[in-house]
Amino acid sequence: MSLFRQTLSSSKHIIAITGAGLSAASGIPTFRGAGGMWRKYDALMLATMAAFRDSPSRVWQFYHYRREMALKAQPNDAHMTLARFSIPHLRDKVAPGSTFTLITQNVDGLSTKAFELISSTQEMASAEEPHSTILEMHGRIFDVVCTGYNCRYREENRDSPICPALQGTEALVEAGAMEPDIPLSDLPRCRKCGELARPGVVWFGEVPHHMDEIFRLVDEADLCLVVGTSSTVHPAATLASKVKEHGGKVAVFNVDRSKRDEVADFLFLGPCEKTLPEAIGM
Repeated sequence: MSLFRQTLSSSKHIIAITGAGLSAASGIPTFRGAGGMWRKYDALMLATMAAFRDSPSRVWQFYHYRREMALKAQPNDAHMTLARFSIPHLRDKVAPGSTFTLITQNVDGLSTKAFELISSTQEMASAEEPHSTILEMHGRIFDVVCTGYNCRYREENRDSPICPALQGTEALVEAGAMEPDIPLSDLPRCRKCGELARPGVVWFGEVPHHMDEIFRLVDEADLCLVVGTSSTVHPAATLASKVKEHGGKVAVFNVDRSKRDEVADFLFLGPCEKTLPEAIGM
C-alpha cells in the first residue's frame, strides 16, 4: 500500500479505466462475472446491430430492463472516490500537480452522477472549480438514437418507461421468460422524424467514442488505474498494456483475478468500493 501511495503521489498524468465491476455494488449486474447478465442472455442476441434488425422488440426489452435498473441505482463509494479524485484541490492532497481522466466502459451514468453529487457539496473549493473529464467510450444507456439514415437524431431520455409498451417487461427479462413480441409501431420512436429509435450505446462491432483522445491520454499516462473490468472487451482491454509498454505503472482493482493481471504493478483484490477508497486515501 505504501509503495502504491508513493507512486500515486509522484504521478503527473493519471487515467482510470473502469468497467462493470465498478457499478456492481450499486446493483447493476456485471456481464461476465459470476452470475453476470451474459450468463443468462447471449450478448450476440442483444448487443449488435444485427440483433436489433432481427428483433428490435427483444433488444428494446433488454435495454428497458437495464434503463430501469440504472434509474434506481446510486453511486457507491468507488464512484464517489473517483469523483473526489477528479476535483483538483482534493486530488492535490494525494497526487500534487497531476491531471486525471476517467475512461469508462459503463453506460449507466453513475460516474457522472457521482461527480454531480460531489459538485453540489462543500468538498468543491468553489462552484466554478473544474473537474476532470469523463469519457464514456460505450455511450449512455439514457441516450436514444434515430435509426433513420437521413436523421440520426440523438437525445437523452430518462422517461420511465421510455414507451408504454415496454412497461413491466423488465420482470419478464429478470425471470428469463419468453418476451412478448412488441410491434415496431409501439417501440421507441425518434421525436424528430418518427422513425424507429435504438438505444444510444456502442454495440459489438461498432467503434467506441472518443478513441483519438483516449489513445492520446494513454500515450501520456504515467499511472493507469484499472477498476472493475475483466479486460476482455477491445479496445479497452489493451489500454493498460499500452501504458505499461511506455514505462507507466498499472494498478488493478478487481474482485477476482483476470488475464490482464500480468501487467499490474499493484493488484488490489476485493470489492472496489472498499479497496479503491482505502488505496487512494479518499
